[in-house]
Amino acid sequence: MHTTVSLDHVHLLSRDPLRAAAWYVDMLGCKILKEIRSHGAPQIYLSFGDAMLIIRGRRNSEREATDPTPGWGVEHFGFRVTGGYDALCEGLRRKDVRFLMEPVDINAGTRAAFVQGPDGVTIELLERRDWPELRHFGADAGAPLPPNQTPVCA
Repeated sequence: MHTTVSLDHVHLLSRDPLRAAAWYVDMLGCKILKEIRSHGAPQIYLSFGDAMLIIRGRRNSEREATDPTPGWGVEHFGFRVTGGYDALCEGLRRKDVRFLMEPVDINAGTRAAFVQGPDGVTIELLERRDWPELRHFGADAGAPLPPNQTPVCA
């Protein structure tokens, strides 16, 4: 038997999970699947592609973190955008979404930008051009850029 592991969900804690869920719906087109209460806290399930984004509020038994800066753990997560990458970015700008890094070609097949989401979450928006699914982890990951472009990271 061949074992396959794939992304099921990203789970976020939020000070205002309803507002956060609305942001992901309005800005990135996620769809709300269901809303429940889990141990007294709201928990909202959103779909993005074949995976889920689960946003949960603070439970009565939990202390709220006072340090908003990221520590060890999730630094960011990325959404793959297919079709209309530049239009999506322009739409986010019109909605006053803060870009932490403007769209830039990282290599010949990948364009990336970073935006600030609710609760200080950093979100990467990726456009993987002309690459079959997951091929970017193979030999083509370092494909050279055309002569008139400079890579973001070496």
